[in-house]
Formats: sequence, structure tokens, C-alpha cells
Amino acid sequence: MTASEKVQVENPNHPGSVRYVDRAMYSAMKQAFLQLLPDSSPGLTLAELREAIPANLPSDLFPGGAKVGWWAKTVQLDLEAKGIIVREKVVPLRLRKR
Repeated sequence: MTASEKVQVENPNHPGSVRYVDRAMYSAMKQAFLQLLPDSSPGLTLAELREAIPANLPSDLFPGGAKVGWWAKTVQLDLEAKGIIVREKVVPLRLRKR
């Protein structure tokens, strides 16, 4: 896989640390997140997202929902680190677009 097929991801829990992941998988998951998350409160819980995300992903990249959990968490943390989505200060945790 070439560098152009990778995308850099961040983690708000480890500022300054970056990883490189598959661009197609990342892009598909990011698109699903941004389609599903509301612009205002209340956001969606992680359970609600986990339930809704698979139907919004291409089956050729995520056959049978394979690796959805890992990719969802990776994209969630990256979007938080980049300020695109935010955690609402409620229990259970809810996410929404900034």
C-alpha cells in the first residue's frame, strides 16, 4: 500500500501522536459518521451509532460488518481530535457534529 492510499489519524488521548490507516476504509467510516451524527444536542450514543453505522457502509469494504468496531473507534477519536465532532458531557456519552 502506498502513502497516497493512507490517511493520517490522530487521537485526543495522545496529542501529537499520529498513525496511518487505509484511506478507503477511513473515508467510508468518516462519511457514515458525518451522515448519522446530528448537528445539535442531543447527539447519538455509542450504542446508537454502532447499530446504525453498518447499514451506511459499503459491503465490499466491510463484508458482514467486519472490523466495524475498530474503524468506528479510530474515526471517532480522529474526528474528535480534529474538532469535527464533540462529546457531550452526559451519561451515557453522546456524540454530535461541532
